[in-house]
Amino acid sequence: MVEPSIVICEDDVDLLRLLVRGLRAEGFRVDGVVTGGGLLQAVGSREPDALVVDVTLPDADGRDVCQALRARGVQIPVLFLTARDALPDRLAGFRAGGDDYVTKPFALAEVAERLRALLRRGGHDGVLVGCGLRLEPAAHAVSDGEQRVLLTPTEFRLLGALLRQPGDVVRRRALVDAGWPHGAIVHDNTLDVYAARLRRKLRGLSGAPPLVTVHGVGYRLG
Repeated sequence: MVEPSIVICEDDVDLLRLLVRGLRAEGFRVDGVVTGGGLLQAVGSREPDALVVDVTLPDADGRDVCQALRARGVQIPVLFLTARDALPDRLAGFRAGGDDYVTKPFALAEVAERLRALLRRGGHDGVLVGCGLRLEPAAHAVSDGEQRVLLTPTEFRLLGALLRQPGDVVRRRALVDAGWPHGAIVHDNTLDVYAARLRRKLRGLSGAPPLVTVHGVGYRLG
């Protein structure tokens, strides 16, 4: 099982929680810190696959923190978050060693896609493997090694949540949070409809395990 590891540095605690929950639902392993010092410590203890860094931090400018990491020889991708969208601000971020820029307010889906693009450039494909299946973010598909089936974004997120707990029952609430991470209103039977669609697609793969309904609780693979 290979999931990209992300560290987010954002001092707005509510926004940090939203990013952590949303990116986990998108298939990333995510940790969060609220200061530049915390980010330097987190990267020093173990190098993640990418960083999401707010420019305005309580103890430092995020661009200075990025520059300090580059000076250490850390070359992992850095995506800046900022409310400053003027050209001089963006150029300063790139000169400090940043790889991409997202201005606030932003869509979580855009942050996720920009991270995937940065990871692909860096040679990290973010593939998730389990239960004899291979979930492929770049193709938005699932395969069994021989055949491949394309998935919708919601189907992809649901299957990712199930594959991260192979053989275990994933509760309905957790699946709804994973499938619809942006706070959409989801009716009681909507999850069941998507599960049925996903089950039909998995039947097209000879090596796929069954998607089992655990009534009143949730679903499990295998």
